[in-house]
Amino acid sequence: MTRVIVDEVLRNKLLNFSEPLDLCDETGQVLGHVFPAVDPSEYELVEPPISEEELRRREQSTERRYTTAEVLEHLGRL
Repeated sequence: MTRVIVDEVLRNKLLNFSEPLDLCDETGQVLGHVFPAVDPSEYELVEPPISEEELRRREQSTERRYTTAEVLEHLGRL
């Protein structure tokens, strides 16, 4: 991958990479799409809204379960 060093002037033209943007030539032809780098520290971890107790109950359940293949096969017959 080619690395391009972005100086302060270009960074300001590109709105400091605060949102996705298109890079275009003089005619408006899109040359590429640029997306800001993701910083995982900006996001909080989210736990599923289901308790450990409920997960254990579901694991031990005797209810019939269907595989993805079974569901797709059934849907294909509809």
